[in-house]
Order: sequence, then structure tokens, then C-alpha cells
Amino acid sequence: MQTTALVLIDLQQSNVARTLAPHSAQQVVANSARLAEAVRRQGGTVVYVRVLVNELRQQPADMPVGRDPSAPPLPASAWDIDAAAGMRPGDIVIDKRQWGAFHGTSLDQQLRRRGVTTIILGGIATNFGVESTARAAQDLGYALLFAEDAMSSIKAEMHQFAVQHIFPILGQVRSTAQLLQDPAAS
Repeated sequence: MQTTALVLIDLQQSNVARTLAPHSAQQVVANSARLAEAVRRQGGTVVYVRVLVNELRQQPADMPVGRDPSAPPLPASAWDIDAAAGMRPGDIVIDKRQWGAFHGTSLDQQLRRRGVTTIILGGIATNFGVESTARAAQDLGYALLFAEDAMSSIKAEMHQFAVQHIFPILGQVRSTAQLLQDPAAS
């Protein structure tokens, strides 16, 4: 288990306040906290990633996702990790300014220094931050496990598409209950 890290994407106030599907933000946060406790107990690494909302890159897009760039900045508390997500002293916190958690951050370096070879992923939103991070992790050679019910999206069909068609190609999809039985499950 010492070579496994739980990487939780954007379990911050601004995202946890959203209406999500198919799993509620409260379900995602609760399952994430349960996984974090189990990974810590077995000697693994726990990482909380948060997006600095006011610094999130906005590219021209037909269907922009995120905040209206003309809206006033959010308070810094918007990217505080939700208290119920189970963050503890000693956990790693990674700040990002884009969807994925690897580009422009120290995540890869932090994981490699600890000998991590396997990543369990969860967070908000499945098909944005989690999927972007998963694709980069796969490129970097990490084995991937996806905690299906410790992630959710803004629409159930977006979550389901990633879980059914993308993640099984990149790694293994499991429920929180399955991962709690064996967090390093293959």
C-alpha cells in the first residue's frame, strides 16, 4: 500500500456546493473521506487537489464551463477543501490552474518521491478534472483505479460516459466498498 496514492480532485467549497449527478456532492465527499482514512491507515499517500478558481484558465469555447470571466472574483474560501472530505495534517495539497492535476504542479514529483506507482482517483467533476488527471497519469505510467462513487459530474450522462467508456481503458473502475475491501485491488 505504500506505493499507492489516493488523489482527490477539487473537493472544494465551490464544487461541493454544486448540484451533481449521479452521486450527490455529499456522497462523493463522504466516500472520499472513507477512502482517505483507509489509505492512510495502510501507509498510502493522500493528496487533495484544488483549483484556484479565480486563476482558472478560460479558453475560447463553444460551451464554456466554469465561471463567467466578467463575474467578480470568488473569495479564497471557495477553494478550501470541504471539511467533511477528511483532510488531515500530513496530506499533500496541490494547487492547480487548469482541469488536470499534473500540468504546472508538483504532483508527479511529490508522488515519485514517495515511490507511488498506483493512483486511486476520485473527485469533482468526473469528466473534467478527474478524467484530465487520469489521462496525464496514464501517460506518466501510473496504474489507475477509479472510485466510481467517490466522483460525480454536472450531468449523470457525462459521469457515466467516462466511467463506462474511458476509465476502463485507462485502469480499473471500482466502488468505494470494493476499494475499502482492498485499497490496492487489481
